[in-house]
Amino acid sequence: MRNVIVILFTVILVRCSFAQQPPGSDIYLLDITAVKKKSLTFRNPVNITNRPGYDNQPGFHPDLPYVYYASANEQGRTEIMQYDYQRNVTRQLTETPEREYSPTVTPDKKFFSCIIQRDNNAQDFGKYPVNGGQAEVIIDNLIVGYHAWFDENNILLFVLGQPNTLRWYSSVDKHDKILRENIGRSLHKIPGENAVSFVEKGKGEWTIKKVKANGSIEIIAPTLPGREDLTWTPDGKILMSDGEQLFYWLPGKSKSWEPLMWPEGFRPKGITRLAVNASGTKLALVVSE
Repeated sequence: MRNVIVILFTVILVRCSFAQQPPGSDIYLLDITAVKKKSLTFRNPVNITNRPGYDNQPGFHPDLPYVYYASANEQGRTEIMQYDYQRNVTRQLTETPEREYSPTVTPDKKFFSCIIQRDNNAQDFGKYPVNGGQAEVIIDNLIVGYHAWFDENNILLFVLGQPNTLRWYSSVDKHDKILRENIGRSLHKIPGENAVSFVEKGKGEWTIKKVKANGSIEIIAPTLPGREDLTWTPDGKILMSDGEQLFYWLPGKSKSWEPLMWPEGFRPKGITRLAVNASGTKLALVVSE
C-alpha cells in the first residue's frame, strides 16, 4: 500500500509541474553548413521567439519550412505555434482551455501530435490537423510525457510514473508494452533507420540506445555527463550540448564527443532541447532567457 501511495504522489507532482508557470526560454534558429564530412559549422543565429516567457520543444515539419513549438501565455497556458522561417511569420495553431506540449508532425503529415494537459489533471495524448481543427485523442489511459512515431501505427512513449518507462504503443490494437525503465525525455526517429533512439539513465553512465522494429534494443553511445537532450542530423550524427557548447558523435566512428564552434559573438546559455530539419540546413536551439 505504501508503494502505491508513493507512486501516486510522484505522478501528481510530475503532472502538476506541467500546470505551473514554466521557466522562461527562447528558441534560436541557426543555419547549418557542412564544411567537413566529420564536422558542422553554424551561421546566422536568430531568436525566433524574442519575448518574455516559455517557448520550448521545437520540432520541424519534414517537408515545409516550419518549426512547431509550445509557447506559454501570461497564465502559463501553452499553445502550439508554427514559425515559417522562409517568410519570418509566426502563426498560432491552437487556442484551447488546455495546455499543449511536444508538437510532432505525424508520419502521414496531416496532423501534429502533442500532449494535452487538462485542468482536471488528466493528461491525454492526441493530435490536431496541421491546418487547424479539433483534437483527436489517441491515448487517455496512460500519462504520456513525450513521444516519437515509429511508423503510422506504432509510437514510442515516455510514460510518467515511478519509475518513468519507455513503452511501445500500437494505435491499431490500443496495446502498450513496457520496454525499459528510468529513461530520459528525448525520443527520436533515427534518420535512415527503422529505429527510435532514447536515453537510459543507469546508476552510473547514461547511454543512448535504440529500439528496432522487432523490439530489440542496442547501445549507440554514452551521453554527455548528466545530459539527456539530443537530436540527429540527416547523415547520422548525434548532437548534444553541455548547456553552453555543442558536441557531436558519429555512431560506429566516434570514440569521444567532439566539440563544435558557435558563430562569433554567439554565446548561448542553458541549452536544453535541440532539433535539426530533414535537409540538415537548420538547427533549432532552446536556451535560457
